[in-house]
Formats: sequence, structure tokens, C-alpha cells
Amino acid sequence: MISALLINLEKSSNRLGFQKLQLEKLHIPMHRLEAVKCTDFNSKKYEDLANGWQRKLRKTEVACFLSHKKAWEYVLESGVPWLILEDDALLSKRCSDILNELVVNKKNFDYVNLETRNRRKWIGKDTINLVEEYGLRRLYQDRNGSAAYVLFPSGAQKLLEKAKKSSPALADAFLSQTYELNAWQIYPAAAFQMDQCKYYDIPPTMSSVSTIASDKYSRPKANNGFDYFHFKLRRIRGQIQMAKRQFMVHRIAEHKFVPIVQSDFIY
Repeated sequence: MISALLINLEKSSNRLGFQKLQLEKLHIPMHRLEAVKCTDFNSKKYEDLANGWQRKLRKTEVACFLSHKKAWEYVLESGVPWLILEDDALLSKRCSDILNELVVNKKNFDYVNLETRNRRKWIGKDTINLVEEYGLRRLYQDRNGSAAYVLFPSGAQKLLEKAKKSSPALADAFLSQTYELNAWQIYPAAAFQMDQCKYYDIPPTMSSVSTIASDKYSRPKANNGFDYFHFKLRRIRGQIQMAKRQFMVHRIAEHKFVPIVQSDFIY
């Protein structure tokens, strides 16, 4: 059985309680990983970390990236795959069956995304059956979502190698643009964040306000024109990189929304 590695802030005890109850119902073992807080780094460290992506990152976004990086290190050190879970993720009631099948299915996975987030993805046309209607498709280009994914030690190694050479980014952007990952998508999706309940007509079972989105500060502005220019340049490079990726896979992939089985999220 693949266990859940739950990224959770100490102050978010209600979310911890929700995840304990959800994972107990699904018979998925859980280990809590203390999330990185904004107070864990000073202003100088924040400036060192926040200015290397396509825009200046908020403190909460830097903390989120560092929390996921901490989870990648945990996976690599443990030597076994984990379900990395943000504490506002809602899971399908078939999730434990899916996790069991991932262990049985020997495909040299690096990364398997369980999540959908109301945006199209470039995914393979062929499906590997897992359990009942759930299967696996190759994931060639994602855009966002880092709330629920299975990371194997080989994938953790690749992400950490990239992190040595790259500046922090939005966690989901960093994951989706690490093209060296052997990445797969659960299809239909087996997870989504609570703030997506409205799109799937499912009553939220707890607050759906994102810890990152609730940051009381608006997006920080570039410190100067030099930084602003480099943000724009990185943005252009990122868009070109994604366009190249899509061109490379368009014959073997399709650009589509990943659906859910609604009844599997009401239990």
C-alpha cells in the first residue's frame, strides 16, 4: 500500500482532522509532514528565492514550493513511493484501490497525478486499465494542480536535481514543466482541491479557501525594471517551451479536460 504524505501547517488543525477522517475511511495510512511557514525564512532569504521565476512569488508561494521540495526529499530518503497530499484535497472513494494497482503495475513510473482542476491537459490517447473505470494515461503537459500526486523515488531524484539548478516556482508549474519525468495521469481523476467542488456540483466538506490564495497581500511587484524584464523574458521562454512540447506530442496526445466520477466523491 502506498501511504499518504500530508503537507500540513500546524495552525491548520481543522484540515488535519478532515484528512485523518478521509484517509481512515479510505484505509490509506498517513504521515504528517510539517509544511514550511512564511516565518521560516527572513526577508533576505525570501528575496533570494522569490525572483527567479516568471513573476515575483508571494511568501506563501515560496513556502508552498519549499514544502513540496521537503516532501520530495522525504520520498527520496524513504526509498518508496508516497501519495503527496495537500490538506485541502478531496479523494475518490476508489483511491486506495488505485494506489494498490500502481504498486502492482510495473511501469517504471516517476510521477502519477491523481488530480484534475478544470483545465485541459495534454494526455495520451491510450489508457492502461487499473480498476473498474479508472486507468492511466501518459501525461505530457499539465498546467496546474499539485494537491494529490504519487511520487516515486526516481521522480523525487529528478525533481531535486532540477531544483539544484532552478529557482523556486509555483509548485504545480515546477512539476508540470519537469519534462524529464515519466509522468502519468489517473483517468478519470481521483482527486481535486476543495475549491473545485462548485465545478463538479459536490458540496464542500470544509473551508475551500486556499492557504496561498488567502494571502492578505496582493501579488508583489518586481523590485526594479531589471527584474521586471527578466520576469517577462522567463515568461516568454516558458510559453515557447510549452508550445514546443505540445507540438512534439500532438500526434500521440489529446488536449482535453480530465473528468471525474462524481458519485465516487460523495461518501
